[in-house]
Amino acid sequence: MSSKMKTVWICSECGYEAPKWNGQCPSCNQWNTFSEELKSTSKQQNSGSSRAGIYEKPVLIGQISNEDECRYKTGISEMDRVLGGGIVKGSLVLLAGDPGIGKSTMLLQISSYLGEHLKVLYVSGEESKRQLKLRASRLNVNSDNLYVMTDTDIESIVEEIRQSKCDLVIIDSIQTMNHRELSSSTGSVTQVKECTNILMRTAKELDIPIIIVSHVNKDGGIAGPKVLEHIVDAVLYFEGDKQISYRILRGIKNRYGSTNEIGVFSMGRNGLEEVENPSLIFLSGRPHGVPGTCVSCIMEGTRPIFAEVQGLAATSGFGNPRRMSTGFDYNRMSLILAVLEKRAGYFFSNLDTYINVVGGIKLDEPASDLAVALSLISSLKGVAIFDNATVFGEIGLAGEIRAVSHAEDRVLEAQRLGFERCVLPYHNLKSLNLNGISKDIELIGVKTIREAFESLS
Repeated sequence: MSSKMKTVWICSECGYEAPKWNGQCPSCNQWNTFSEELKSTSKQQNSGSSRAGIYEKPVLIGQISNEDECRYKTGISEMDRVLGGGIVKGSLVLLAGDPGIGKSTMLLQISSYLGEHLKVLYVSGEESKRQLKLRASRLNVNSDNLYVMTDTDIESIVEEIRQSKCDLVIIDSIQTMNHRELSSSTGSVTQVKECTNILMRTAKELDIPIIIVSHVNKDGGIAGPKVLEHIVDAVLYFEGDKQISYRILRGIKNRYGSTNEIGVFSMGRNGLEEVENPSLIFLSGRPHGVPGTCVSCIMEGTRPIFAEVQGLAATSGFGNPRRMSTGFDYNRMSLILAVLEKRAGYFFSNLDTYINVVGGIKLDEPASDLAVALSLISSLKGVAIFDNATVFGEIGLAGEIRAVSHAEDRVLEAQRLGFERCVLPYHNLKSLNLNGISKDIELIGVKTIREAFESLS
């Protein structure tokens, strides 16, 4: 019996199906996300009686043993940090990032290391075998246990996974995979979701880890339906500017570890190289005695990282002064400027103001507020901030400096890097454990923005 086809409209963000086109999705409230697809209306012969008695019975949680838990080390300590210690057996990991950012390069380097002891299957739907060999030769990847497969049919790939009994599978990329029983085009919401579901069941059934690569859309989000992130066990996002050699691997979701950790890499001629001390990289080449620069300490998971914040205040040549921010939230900068004018007496209303975070890093933590404010004040007054000083603290709407978390870790890292002065919130200084903190670093607790600037100028 021939299957009948009908036209449906599917939201590319959440996978919601509608019989006709809608401007706004009623499920996720996103605009212009519906795309037209063909769907079969024939019912598959899946009788419930065929599975009668074939199901897994529930067991007590106390009877489940985790003694044989195994994590595969990738050979890249920065990636192991983000994953929570390594790749867990039976896990499904999603790696996303901009085109050309280094996703395939990282996976080939991982395959080379794991291929020394494990059987690795690399499935590519975008490159031929010869293209993969050229890139592997450039990266000096030549493992006897690395098998390459160039296919896009998900059923053939799963059958090969079962027969080859490999220990790790890499799918590059999920947007190129297709299910032959689905009438929708390759890369559509239905295809991506169903292929990911099949890979998820295969990973759990065979207890092997599978890493899938996903593209990003024009807004920078992971392409495909949002449910794709709910299916997988871990979501890793590879970010960075292609004009800058540094890359940051950030965990957005991780069922087996923290989602606050990041890994820092440097893209070189021989592939990705780990940056064990990113603070030294981000602070290298910092000018001394120049107004408008300030060093802040932010926490990325358990790792304190120092970044240089540059501020510039210049006379505006237009009626409306210009505001620009790179690496720092624009709305947060506007809030800080309002507080500086209303509470601290520093006026920027007729000046163009610019904020730049050196090195391509993004400051999302409120503890970087004080460094942004001090860099702008320094540029406004033309007074340089003390070179060997670092600051951290959150700014409130009343102009007060509020306490932040992990103050002791920040101070200890500043001491290790050789900073001589550290400005921090007064309430953090009161509760700080001074054991292990050397007298070589001067700790200054401040309550207001003006007090902080006067202590460093």
